[in-house]
Amino acid sequence: MMEPEKSFDYWDFVAAETRRSDAPLYTQFAEGVAKDEELKALAYTVRAGQPPALVLFAAVHFLLLRGVRHPLRHFYPNLDNATRVGLDGAFLAFKDFVSANRADLEPLIASRVTNTNEVARSAFLHAGFRVVAKEAGEPLHLVEIGPSAGLNLVWDRYGVRHLRGSESFAAGDSNAALVLETELRGDHVPPLGPAPRLASRVGLERDPVDLSSRDERDWLKALVWPDHVARFARLEKALEIYGAARPEIRKGDALSLLPDALRAIPEHETACVYHSFVVYQFSEEMRAALDNLLIAVSLRRPIWRLSLEGTLSGETPLLLYYYRDGSREKRTLAFCHPHGAWIDWQG
Repeated sequence: MMEPEKSFDYWDFVAAETRRSDAPLYTQFAEGVAKDEELKALAYTVRAGQPPALVLFAAVHFLLLRGVRHPLRHFYPNLDNATRVGLDGAFLAFKDFVSANRADLEPLIASRVTNTNEVARSAFLHAGFRVVAKEAGEPLHLVEIGPSAGLNLVWDRYGVRHLRGSESFAAGDSNAALVLETELRGDHVPPLGPAPRLASRVGLERDPVDLSSRDERDWLKALVWPDHVARFARLEKALEIYGAARPEIRKGDALSLLPDALRAIPEHETACVYHSFVVYQFSEEMRAALDNLLIAVSLRRPIWRLSLEGTLSGETPLLLYYYRDGSREKRTLAFCHPHGAWIDWQG
């Protein structure tokens, strides 16, 4: 992969993102790699379209999860019930680990993809789908672009609890095996109540995660940032819930599969395409192709689209698009934390 253009400082962006997400270990790594040409060169051997920093960091994390012994482990709070004391020396340990394990890291970096599946984002999807259901009617037919392992395909199997001070606002099934808690910011409360009724759901994924494979389960875990210890517990519980549901995931290019997926939905019922932290990896041409495809389909039937994607400004808006008669409307439903920590509903 070619190095990003100099006008955009990729490593400064990554460091800023990790600071915003309270991930000090990865902030240390990003700041250190930014000054190390050899490590940057290794990171840029990722597959086209993959984020170099996140793949490099995940490859290191993957080997540690697999039991590779090295002093670097002591800086990872999710490993061995570690209690980290400071970060002094973390980057030097990271660099030494990469040097000592380069032969194992190189094929991981060159072949793996960041098919992260952050289940806490389902708390935001809950609210977005309620808006669609209220405005378009139930039941919903859902098509997820880039579901990875599919954990956010079963978003309705999770409960949600929005917390603001001493107040608590429940949505979905409060007795669910996994209840997602998120801080509520701002003056407005997202739509509450039970999840909308679903008629169908399907995922379209170029690189689906085979959850029967230990290797792929471990890579999924390696993509979780080690400072976010609670995310590991959520992931384990979500894997159990997914195993009982197993929604359909079709392997292939989403833009190629999407027309058939939409044609299978009855025209008089509500169709909604959704994606979370997937389309940001698309090229400009691919993003335009997705938009144009949905505009074209809207000449035949209305289409809703729920989008949760990061932006270069650091914001993570929850956007709702409505395609009808060859035109498109867009509005912002909320601003969100990228890993599910808080939501600021716009009302």
